[in-house]
Amino acid sequence: MDDLWEELQSVANAAPVSFTAVPGERGTIKAHPNFNVNEDVAALRKAIEGIGTTEKTLIDILTHRSSSQKQAISKAYEETSKRILVNDLKGDTRGDFENLLVALARTPALNDAKWLIKAMKGAGTDKSILIEILASRTNKQIKELSAAFAEKTKKTLTQNLKSEVSGDFGKAILLLAEGTRDESTNVNADKAKEDAKALYHAGEKRLGTDESKFIEILCKRSFPHLRQTILEYKNISGKTLQKSIEKEMSGSLEELLVAIVKCAMSTPAYFAEKLYKSMKGIGTDETALARVMVSRGEVDMMDIKAEYMKLYKRSLHKEIGSDVSGDYGDCLKMICGGED
Repeated sequence: MDDLWEELQSVANAAPVSFTAVPGERGTIKAHPNFNVNEDVAALRKAIEGIGTTEKTLIDILTHRSSSQKQAISKAYEETSKRILVNDLKGDTRGDFENLLVALARTPALNDAKWLIKAMKGAGTDKSILIEILASRTNKQIKELSAAFAEKTKKTLTQNLKSEVSGDFGKAILLLAEGTRDESTNVNADKAKEDAKALYHAGEKRLGTDESKFIEILCKRSFPHLRQTILEYKNISGKTLQKSIEKEMSGSLEELLVAIVKCAMSTPAYFAEKLYKSMKGIGTDETALARVMVSRGEVDMMDIKAEYMKLYKRSLHKEIGSDVSGDYGDCLKMICGGED
């Protein structure tokens, strides 16, 4: 696996970067062409109110409608039944399957907000969820999830983060949470070379590490610019930037900066690796599996499947099939979208 990232960091623009993809273009969950909100509401009500829930109907509708179509369904559902769709889904299904359907019915922004709230709840903070979400989302997604977060908690995301994270990791996470990464697609090779030199001098070239330089460059520059910088870095130092970060840093800051480097190289490959890790070994990390599948279903699942095949020489669809079963497995396979 590490060889893959080594390879990616030596080849410019090797992989598709879904950061530039238009929502819905590289996703497996797409808008339904003959969408009829009333028919969908009637079908959902019948599936939920009938004797026994018809899971197949729930899966079929929630995995074959775009987010905006599902919001229209939720609104109409409430108007006709005076009940909230998400609550009915909760009351009618159980466990991992319930969580999966509920996430599919919510907006992406609300899902991200809920996952972040959960990551900061109770004693200790699940930093890897903060990293996964804040390192991989676009400015627009971060602005939307921040609004959803504030609406739910009555506090801003940054206020909340300030009481949860500190040190260099805290600085980096707060920068990402502002959603102000440069998003221009023009790359100036000279500037990229300058940044690569600055990183080299802040880490490999000196005794001790100037973390602030790494944070500033990796949390603020555009992904296309970072890809070029990563390439230049390899030319200057003979090492990949990822390897240097792993040598120079430790703990959460290392995890965060490596995640940014991976997302800059290929966001789909970053998520393919996450999916692989959630299913590897004994037992499955159902929450991580569902979180990635739902959050990327409408964004870049097609690219993630392709990267998964490239990395692990296995079909993501088949891996899910052999790893999870029942309605939960069926629903995940639907999000995955057909055999590879």
